[in-house]
Amino acid sequence: MIRNRPLLPGYLVAAIALAAIGVLIVASSGHPAPAAPANLPLILAHYLPWFEARPESSHWGWHWTMNAFDPEKVTDGKRSIASHYYPLIGPYDSGSPAVIEYHLLLMKLAGIDGVIADWYGLSNYLDYPIVHRNAAALFRQAEKLGMRTGICYEDQTIPRLVQARQLLESDRVEHAREEIDWLRANWFAAPSYLRLNGKPVLLSFGQDGLTDAEWNQVAASVTEMPLYLSEHRRRAAAAGGFDWPVPQDGLSSLDRFYKLASGWPVAMPVAFPRFHDIYQEAGVHASWGSIPDDGGRTFTTTLDRALKSGAPFVQIATWNDWGEGTMAEPSVEFGYRDLETVQGIRRAAGPTAFSFTPEDLRLPYRLLLLRGRQAGRPQLKAELDTVADLLAAGAVSKAREALDRIEPG
Repeated sequence: MIRNRPLLPGYLVAAIALAAIGVLIVASSGHPAPAAPANLPLILAHYLPWFEARPESSHWGWHWTMNAFDPEKVTDGKRSIASHYYPLIGPYDSGSPAVIEYHLLLMKLAGIDGVIADWYGLSNYLDYPIVHRNAAALFRQAEKLGMRTGICYEDQTIPRLVQARQLLESDRVEHAREEIDWLRANWFAAPSYLRLNGKPVLLSFGQDGLTDAEWNQVAASVTEMPLYLSEHRRRAAAAGGFDWPVPQDGLSSLDRFYKLASGWPVAMPVAFPRFHDIYQEAGVHASWGSIPDDGGRTFTTTLDRALKSGAPFVQIATWNDWGEGTMAEPSVEFGYRDLETVQGIRRAAGPTAFSFTPEDLRLPYRLLLLRGRQAGRPQLKAELDTVADLLAAGAVSKAREALDRIEPG
């Protein structure tokens, strides 16, 4: 247990922890990636910008603790967090510019085209402002890197706001209209925002928010309705739907989605590595069930099917839902394996256009560790900014040489 000591950023704690337990962080899939289709759709990662961690934040947020785990407790170099798995960089704050940089550079080097951020709207309630702030920071960096950005709107927030007396029942539709109009005037207008046939794409998660009838009213009232995708099934107001892991059904749920989607104008299939939530252990509620990792085969199977579906885009669920164990972000347990799978598919589809290697994926981690030493050292910061620019431009050899020069100091 570590108490009454200055807290290091999670990624520095992780470096110490990995050294202590002898974790090999160059794990690979151990089996070849599936053959790539001739023309790959966009590969997008579902991103959760909701993590709060010390010292960037004043406290450890619910998504690391679930009111049952205490990240201040450290055992064998690892903090106690609400997950069966452990981030390679340790538990982090989603508002950290260094962490956002690390995540996006990893995606770019893996061949992931962009992010779909979970978004709780604009209300000043619970952690919704934090999620909004972090999503905005994520989008700013993604746009600089030439990556796509998109929104998955959590309209379950609307009944929660009504229950908390933050919103009148009669204003449910108007509230959603105002939030979508804000998105249209702000994020939808960005050059990086995900579009199909000129229309911005908007996802909504779950079925516990607005009803189908209410979504019809929203579609009739917004200034300009985006290309709307609803989860699992196509609502009347939606152009199509997107899929998500269903742990009770395992991989068989994919058959249902692909059958339904065959009659839709547009669909967004899902790829995922596993599902293993911590909810029961945390006392939140019963587990939703589980989908085994199967030595990486769950990810390769679901990704292969999604990429060959003919859809214009595919969503990886998720980049970093540590509570449900669906993360593709590098972990102590799986290393970079799932990102190497995406990389292999990208190389197979066009080796002249995409030539990054598993070794290149280790460079953002080295940059992140050095970011922890740059405070009060403007020269070091400038050198690290140059490394980040090189990585963003794909100049991995020059970035590696620069890191080799910087690290001894």
